Amino acid sequence: MIEAVIFDFGGVLTTSPFEAFARFEAERGYPVDIIRNTNAANHLDNAWAKFERAEIDIDSFDRLFAEESLALGGPAVRGREVLPLLAGDLRPDMVEALRRIGTRFKTGCITNNLPANAIGSQSGRLLYVAEVMVLFNHVIESAKIGLRKPDPRIYRMMVEALGVDPNACVYLDDLGVNLKPARDMGMTTIKVVSAPQAIAELEAATGMTLS
Repeated sequence: MIEAVIFDFGGVLTTSPFEAFARFEAERGYPVDIIRNTNAANHLDNAWAKFERAEIDIDSFDRLFAEESLALGGPAVRGREVLPLLAGDLRPDMVEALRRIGTRFKTGCITNNLPANAIGSQSGRLLYVAEVMVLFNHVIESAKIGLRKPDPRIYRMMVEALGVDPNACVYLDDLGVNLKPARDMGMTTIKVVSAPQAIAELEAATGMTLS
């Protein structure tokens, strides 16, 4: 019996930054997927992980990301150049699904995010993020608590905050590495590839009409 639905934010309620990464790499003549590969290498303790836990500042992130991409045999990709690529567009159909889910189930958001203003001044983006965040019963942001997915502790924090058993939860994320801890805890997991696919699977899991 489902009692709660927990969402990732970027790549789930917004479009994935991966397309922006690919365009950036093509424009610069960089190796395909150098940004994603740099993010994935030593993913628990690399520059990206440290920045999402607010352990380093933007200058350190800029330098360390370049060093890590260089160590993988690619060019020295500056971290500051990658940050603007993260700003995806809201998926209105996913936001509407969230609204409907909230009428029957508890809702949460676990997001690996960056320290405030890391991407720069984007007041419009901040506004729409805030408008979506108020729809959740509870939100956990990595940069505010010093933990990030896929650390199992962040999922436990969410189920404790919502007061639910993991076996009664659905969790949506666009990254398989972040789905595994949730699945290991007993959650029903949905890997988000597209909004229509995710909504269809969410309808099957909850028994609700969401589109």
